Amino acid sequence: MRRVTYAMSASLDGYIVGLDGDFNWTAPEEEVFRFWIEETRDLGVHLLGRRLYETMLYWETADQDPSLDAASLEWISVWNPLPKVVFSSTLSAVQGNARLASGGLAEEIERLRAQPGDGDIAIGGATLAAEAAALDLIDEYRVMVYPVLVGGGIAFFPQEGRRVDLELVGTRTFASKIVHLRYRVKR
Repeated sequence: MRRVTYAMSASLDGYIVGLDGDFNWTAPEEEVFRFWIEETRDLGVHLLGRRLYETMLYWETADQDPSLDAASLEWISVWNPLPKVVFSSTLSAVQGNARLASGGLAEEIERLRAQPGDGDIAIGGATLAAEAAALDLIDEYRVMVYPVLVGGGIAFFPQEGRRVDLELVGTRTFASKIVHLRYRVKR
């Protein structure tokens, strides 16, 4: 069965966005960017909330920018064809290789798990991940920890008040001292 993963960058104090809405501290340096490209190659589909979807829309037309470097063009070649499912109560249409979710999160994940195909089902965005965590749908948590404390904002980890036991399945420390942690949910 396809795994459901939640992967985002976070500050050491656990936030994906700071109090002021800023997340420029997550701009990946080359080694981290290359890592995200390779991780994304292994995905079968990406589930996004509206805010993350709107942030990632930049990449739909970014290839028209002649100043982009080779890594950015490679990212576009991996990200844009990846199927995406957007969960939103306010959007009526989406662009690129995306579609609006037709049902609830649990139903959508069940449908995707039942379909043939390879690659993980990735969840992006803290609000959507919190809903998936509350429904016990996340199989792996993957966090790219940046050496910065932002003091508050949008938390990486859902705050639903329940315990989830995790098993460490991988770590990687980058030259920039950013650390990637990968945990599997113990079932």
